[in-house]
Amino acid sequence: MAADLPGEFDVVVLGTGLTESVIAAACSRVGQRVLHVDRRSYYAGNWASFTFNGLLSWMEECKQGGQSSAEEATDWGDKLEEGEEALVLSVMDTSITNLEVFCYASEEPEEEEKEADASRHTPAPVQAEGEQDAQSDSPTCPQEVPEGDAPQEGQGQIDGLLQDGAEEAPGKDEEAASPETSQAREVQGEEPSANPSPTEVKKISYAKIVKEGRRFNIDLVSKLLYSRGLLVDLLIKSNVSRYAEFKNVSRILTYRDGKLEQVPCSRADVFGSKQLTMVEKRMLMKFLTFCLDYEEHPEEYLDFTERSFWDFLQTKKLTDNIQHFLLHSIAMVPPETRTGEGLRSTQYFLRSLGRYSNTPFLFPIYGLGEIPQCFCRMCAVFGGTYCLRHSVRCLVLDKESGRCKAVIDTCGQRISCSHFVLEKGYVPEERRKGAACRQISRGVLITDRSLLPSETEQQLSLITVPPLEPGAAAVRITELCSSTMTCMPGTYLVHLTCLASGSAHADLAPVVSRLFTETPGDTGVFDQAAQMGHK
Repeated sequence: MAADLPGEFDVVVLGTGLTESVIAAACSRVGQRVLHVDRRSYYAGNWASFTFNGLLSWMEECKQGGQSSAEEATDWGDKLEEGEEALVLSVMDTSITNLEVFCYASEEPEEEEKEADASRHTPAPVQAEGEQDAQSDSPTCPQEVPEGDAPQEGQGQIDGLLQDGAEEAPGKDEEAASPETSQAREVQGEEPSANPSPTEVKKISYAKIVKEGRRFNIDLVSKLLYSRGLLVDLLIKSNVSRYAEFKNVSRILTYRDGKLEQVPCSRADVFGSKQLTMVEKRMLMKFLTFCLDYEEHPEEYLDFTERSFWDFLQTKKLTDNIQHFLLHSIAMVPPETRTGEGLRSTQYFLRSLGRYSNTPFLFPIYGLGEIPQCFCRMCAVFGGTYCLRHSVRCLVLDKESGRCKAVIDTCGQRISCSHFVLEKGYVPEERRKGAACRQISRGVLITDRSLLPSETEQQLSLITVPPLEPGAAAVRITELCSSTMTCMPGTYLVHLTCLASGSAHADLAPVVSRLFTETPGDTGVFDQAAQMGHK
């Protein structure tokens, strides 16, 4: 395939992460000839979303450290011209390390699943032609799909949608079922509806999660989008938003005094809150009104420009309750943050309220990995060329200027280019200049119940857990429900993120032990990442 590539492009982009995909789309949109390649077999790089089984496979590849794909050093001298030098790129990205898996769910399938598996292998009775359709539609004779008939790649998400619709909307035959049939179902323990009560929730085994693995879309990067943020504006102005769908974060929670509380954000939330007294409601509304245009009242904060935001809040005679909400869940900054930054963060939060909902955050359906793919799609629409499972092994640099003149791919083909863009992980460490990064501890949990159950199902929640002990970092938690198409019905996908001080397990275990119980149905996948772009 590489031999068929043109020998010259305006821009060569290596890696399909978010930054690289945005650049590729922008260059293609203005008429540049773009070659976009990735050594991986999937789009989005370290911003990708995986099915459950795909995530386990990806973790195994990372643990192997690229030993299976290591290549011998190659002399590229015959590809160089006078005054040129070669910069060999790294074979593997080492920015993600320390991957671990913990399972608290039963690894044995439930009795119902065993019986269902056994029934799949039971020979069906011989039927006359024309009778099969009528019997297969009967609610008393369901047809099981053999494991070997799993949907092909790219069909799992669509099949999941159809199954959800089938569960929520019973067929005509089910509506016409006799009362005796309905009573028999209740006696046998079958669910009469797609939304069982909490007492009817079934335990979810590890085997069930593996079996339904295609219905998960697990992000390597967990982020929410401010509704008036730069990325949302870019999605709208570039028309990339037409390739994706989004859901609003329905509630913002905080952990305080050993329990979770809902944070009032909008005016309606403030005056409807049961956590605040009437006096506190007025205090909070007055302060939020000030933060919306704080630049016009410099006399209120100029004396605190060199002091912390926490000190500034204390001088405003706000109660501890309000200070906690403002610091950890609205401004979302550490206590030692300077006052100016704290006010800007609060203002940014408030200005995003009301654009799409009563919270300022959006989340892309099917996961954040959809966003880089949307930009790749736009690049391709305007003529960009894409090659997965293909990479660039060497950059050809001009010795005098240090500029990249061409690239050499894995097949040895030299491709000339005016500009070259690549992920940080491809550059050898000794050649990186001023590339500061920080470590982030991340965890992903699959749970069988919400952290804070409510009468309204399908809640998409953002939770802030302040430091539980001195020196620890605050933990941001995003709890995704099945309506985001990131997990199967009856489960929740929970992402935990904090600044790393040790291993991901050590950083996140105290929060997990406080908020989650190790009961059947809870599984955890922890990883720690040190990657440019993580914030």
